[in-house]
Amino acid sequence: MTQEERRIYLIRELQREMPQYENLAIPDTEDQQWRLLRSLFNVRPPYPASKDFLKVQDEYLSEMIRQRGITVACGLPRVKNDPKITLWQGDITTLRCDAIVNAANSALLGCWQPCHSCIDNIVHSLSGVELRIKCNEIMQAQGHEEETGTAKITPAYNLPCKYVLHTVGPIISGPLRKSDCDLLASCYQSCLELAAENEVQSIAFCCISTGVFHFPQERAAEIAIKTVKSFLETDSSIQQVIFNVFTDKDLAIYQKLFNNLNMAALVSRRTDGH
Repeated sequence: MTQEERRIYLIRELQREMPQYENLAIPDTEDQQWRLLRSLFNVRPPYPASKDFLKVQDEYLSEMIRQRGITVACGLPRVKNDPKITLWQGDITTLRCDAIVNAANSALLGCWQPCHSCIDNIVHSLSGVELRIKCNEIMQAQGHEEETGTAKITPAYNLPCKYVLHTVGPIISGPLRKSDCDLLASCYQSCLELAAENEVQSIAFCCISTGVFHFPQERAAEIAIKTVKSFLETDSSIQQVIFNVFTDKDLAIYQKLFNNLNMAALVSRRTDGH
């Protein structure tokens, strides 16, 4: 099957599964067909999928991801004076590493809003429907919503990485409180601990809670760097932590913080007489 044939097959199968969408016309262009397919992925409940459907879906998504380009994490440069930390601007779903972190909501079932721009939506869309099915199994077994500051691990399915770590960050609706900062630090700590337990050697963090959850970006970056550096001081299993940023503003924030840390270290060494 060609990519177009796979795309149309998947759309029709999803429309058959969800009759309320069967009257939606299949567009003529590739971009619009993908938008419709992604929308149907986003609204599909977590019931089992047939082997035939999953085979075509996996072939389609794997080829799509290959065409988008894959970034090999181990080849990315480290920040100055820290051989285990990388700062990288790009699309986290293109990274080939052991694990990426998904900023999830408390239901842990992905974003249901068709084609929403949040990372939760993009991760689920490109992983395929098995990710929501797996997350639903975890949540059914747990019996309650995921608590803020905790983490769960799943396979990454069609993404280039091996695992996805799902964590629920704090939602900011008023002045920032110490408890919000503690919960965000707990997100990073929980992910790192879960990664180490599962023999993950390279992990990529998105900017947790700074999008639709409205955590102030600079304070969030400070907490992220501090928590990761503190963990790496006592853990020897994780070899690379990637701070993944998407916007130029986030990149500038992290660059400034790392430059400040380097200056502070330089001043400290001079004070110590080295």
